[in-house]
Amino acid sequence: MKITIEFTGITKSITQASEIEFAVPQSFTYRDLVKMLAVKYPAMLGLIIAPDGETFLSSNMFVINGNLEFPAMMLDQSPSDGEHISLMSVITGG
Repeated sequence: MKITIEFTGITKSITQASEIEFAVPQSFTYRDLVKMLAVKYPAMLGLIIAPDGETFLSSNMFVINGNLEFPAMMLDQSPSDGEHISLMSVITGG
């Protein structure tokens, strides 16, 4: 199964890529994706990915095939073959 991850903002700076295609097993979950990103790009820990290495910090979301999704609600679900996943960070402040 192949999925494409699109990087924007700080994740694009960290990965030095706009998008990367990954071949993953059928049993792969979004949590596995976060874990894989934490290992491949440790600079994301504490900025994008929580220190546990398996969840995103609350200001980060997936856009899956154009639909906004909150990772906390779907981490144990599996992506579909050919899925396009954008990693978005929402910057807030006052």
